[in-house]
Amino acid sequence: MIFPVARCALRWWLRRPGERASSRAAMEVALRGARKVLCVAEKNDAAKGIADLLSGGRMRRREGLSKFNKIYEFDYHLCGQNVTMIMTSVSGHLLAHDFQMQFRKWSSCNPLALFDAEIEKYCPDNFVDIKKTLERETRQCQALLIWTDCDREGENIGFEIIHVCKAVKPGLQVLRARFSEITPRAVRAACENLTEPDQRVSDAVDVRQELDLRIGAAFTRFQTLRLQKIFPQVLAEQLISYGSCQFPTLGFVVERFKAIQAFVPEVFHRIKVTHAHRDGVVEFHWKRHRLFNHTACLVLYQLCMEDPTATVVEVRSKPKSKWRPQALDTVVCSRRNIAISLSVCLCRYISYPRTETNIFPKDLNLTALVEQQTQDPRWGAFAQSILERGGPSPRNGNKSDQAHPPIHPTKYASSLQGDDQRLYEFIVRHFLACCSQDAQGQETTVEINIAQERFVAHGLVILARNYLDVYPYDHWSDKLLPIYEQGSRFQPSTVEMVDGETSPPQLLTEADLIALMEKHGIGTDATHAEHIETIKARMYVGLTPDKRFLPGHLGMGLVEGYDSMGYEMSKPDLRAELEADLKLICEGKKDKSVVLRQQVQKYKQVFIEAVAKAKKLDEALSQYFGEGTEVAQQEELYPSLPEPIRKCPQCHKDMVLKAKKHGGFYLSCTGFPECRSAVWFPDSVLEASRDESVCPVCQPHPEGPNQGRQFYKCGAGGCSFFLWADSSPPAGGPPASAPRPPPGSGGHGEGGAGAASCLCSQPAVTRTVQKDGPNKGRQFHTCSKPREQQCGFFQWADENTAPGTFGAAPWPGGRGRAQGPEARSKRPRAGSSDAPGATAKKPRKCSLCHQPGHTRPFCPQNR
Repeated sequence: MIFPVARCALRWWLRRPGERASSRAAMEVALRGARKVLCVAEKNDAAKGIADLLSGGRMRRREGLSKFNKIYEFDYHLCGQNVTMIMTSVSGHLLAHDFQMQFRKWSSCNPLALFDAEIEKYCPDNFVDIKKTLERETRQCQALLIWTDCDREGENIGFEIIHVCKAVKPGLQVLRARFSEITPRAVRAACENLTEPDQRVSDAVDVRQELDLRIGAAFTRFQTLRLQKIFPQVLAEQLISYGSCQFPTLGFVVERFKAIQAFVPEVFHRIKVTHAHRDGVVEFHWKRHRLFNHTACLVLYQLCMEDPTATVVEVRSKPKSKWRPQALDTVVCSRRNIAISLSVCLCRYISYPRTETNIFPKDLNLTALVEQQTQDPRWGAFAQSILERGGPSPRNGNKSDQAHPPIHPTKYASSLQGDDQRLYEFIVRHFLACCSQDAQGQETTVEINIAQERFVAHGLVILARNYLDVYPYDHWSDKLLPIYEQGSRFQPSTVEMVDGETSPPQLLTEADLIALMEKHGIGTDATHAEHIETIKARMYVGLTPDKRFLPGHLGMGLVEGYDSMGYEMSKPDLRAELEADLKLICEGKKDKSVVLRQQVQKYKQVFIEAVAKAKKLDEALSQYFGEGTEVAQQEELYPSLPEPIRKCPQCHKDMVLKAKKHGGFYLSCTGFPECRSAVWFPDSVLEASRDESVCPVCQPHPEGPNQGRQFYKCGAGGCSFFLWADSSPPAGGPPASAPRPPPGSGGHGEGGAGAASCLCSQPAVTRTVQKDGPNKGRQFHTCSKPREQQCGFFQWADENTAPGTFGAAPWPGGRGRAQGPEARSKRPRAGSSDAPGATAKKPRKCSLCHQPGHTRPFCPQNR
């Protein structure tokens, strides 16, 4: 099922995007008279959880058309009315973007055409059952309530649901439930404060999806088609993809690797002082830190050694705190190399684990969540102490995606095992630590003077561990100092000049990479892992034994190739600029179409110049793969889109000239495979092309009805092939070639029934269809003999034949299929022109579509 990209306009109850919240009175008006309300969540688990909470566990379950998306029914008092809520779900995005069929094959067009090609929104085959469920349920409901996640993707999925449902019932009223977690308080609050879907947020996602499709497809085809031919021994089977998030992610890995390669270590020098006492050794650090000049450091060291007595010049003591962790988000988990699983078991006990929010909402009952944890033998006592000290006081961050709260436990769990149990424990301990108090200590700083050079030592005494008691992932230990008094003097145990060497940065870990992606606005918390997995799957990067990213030859070559062209496509700037524009679309400060047009033009120009400088890409990769193979011209690598020949008589899309694999030509509809209309040229046609010339022999008479009408003929003049350009061949079958009109015929096409001969070589008769149906009133030619003696000849009077001629063989397989015994039996009838011994040889037919002119391997239905 294909949908146009443009969405249906919403009715009056969906106000302007800026008017988010709606009053309760307005909601009651919108739902007045509604008996059944269709509720749609983003996942089946969410639908089940919401239905369970709103129904108090008294929901009725039934099957949907998709076995993965159930339907839950329950009665509910919504906005002053008793209604039946029908809760179901989708499985993420219901619709997808793709190019129209004529652009989908890699060999169909030059990749440059993809920047302007038509795009359509359609329902993928694996989601058709979900779509049918929504359509079926919509017919019996009076209102639609969207329960998708309250982030950008969730808003866009909501509009996809709206589009499908309103196609069935245009007058359907639509409302939006906004919630940040699936808890009784949150879902009931969402029902009491219904709002409107935000078109602007959905528009931002549409822009991002379309740009990702156009840019990714164009550059991926360009890279893959070219480099597979240049380096066939290495890349013949390799998909060399490009993505506007994927490539900057690769760029971070390559940049770090090249920084390590370019690193030149430097020798530095410093002075180290130690003082031994009965409880240990205190190390004093030089306030100059280090010097790279050996002579200068040596002079200062010698001065210290002349009189190495140390004088205590200052003793400072101040309170020191170690901050408790902020509310947990996905990025913090990644930095700690903790992958939050989406297992069904774990998701029952924690909030949504893909979130950029580190601020707890004010209406979230944190006290109740802490109380749930008091029963655990490992951290229950700590949870109780939080309650006894006045309740939770979380340390919040400064980020909110307005969709989900920070990651936290929603229920107490004692039955989890394995990785689920370890992840749950980390989330609970982090939550309790966040709601606790900072660790408190006393820091002492002692500064000494030796020959006018200053050295400093630090000591620490922990006074209250607080959150550290429940959070073993942080470490803070005492560092005792002996008592030093200001003005006192002592003899250091050692005074040394030591050398060191600067070290290069390390390769990136996954946590490092995600931090860089977040810093530069590459992807979202939900897509970071996906982009990283893509560059690994494409063999752009690999992992060292200690799980650090190392760029591969292909990744290095691609980045260096584009950098040598002058485009920093591996840098995050282009994508970060797009993300900033998307944010402005969400805020209503930029128009969707303007952003889309500007971004397409920008990347299109980059693509044009990249293709022109493609040899730089070849040269960069040849450093790693050896000398490449010489390639053909760009036109051969990236074919241009075929020129349209005519309109398809069935779907009215363009038909284009195509060549069969093993010789021969045919006209194919660009709507294939949805439309399988085709016109097959006879095997005798050795060459075919489109031009504007007019046949000098059978040029239509200037005064005839066919004046100006275009047709096709044999360019070599060696056969009698003839085809009107505007003819409408029957669906499913190729037209038989008709003889060329004789000179002087005038091309009027006025031949009567008397000029047509049936298979008995007798004049055919013209009759009119009397039976009700699409062909009623249409004339046809048939055998003049009685029905039981007819040869089976049949020809529509308005079929494609040369002017003034009939008698061409019937078109088997179409609407003009031969009627009679031959239509029901493969055995040729005696006396038929197809019978053995007849002068005309029976044409070979396809075993798949039963049409002449080709065989099964080359059938258009088999493409």
